[in-house]
Amino acid sequence: MQNDEKEHHPVQGMEPETTKNIAYAVMGFSLLLMVWFISQRAMKNRSSMLESNAPKIAGEDEMDGGARNPQQFDEPDEDALEEMAKLLGEDEDSGDES
Repeated sequence: MQNDEKEHHPVQGMEPETTKNIAYAVMGFSLLLMVWFISQRAMKNRSSMLESNAPKIAGEDEMDGGARNPQQFDEPDEDALEEMAKLLGEDEDSGDES
């Protein structure tokens, strides 16, 4: 009589081998799902990285313009004035005038 009660008990519904096989199937499906998700994310990240690092074509990229300190160009310093005079050839002319 005790054997009949154990066989019909709801906790003992499945055999241990069946339970193990179901657990392996669930884990295998989870593994495949994770591999698919990671590969999709990797492809998306790769394509966005390639797009952001692609060579720029003239006119397509917008660059910020302007100096960091534009006031520094209001008054030229002595070195800049001498260099401009040298480029314009004013050093040679100034010696003739005096």
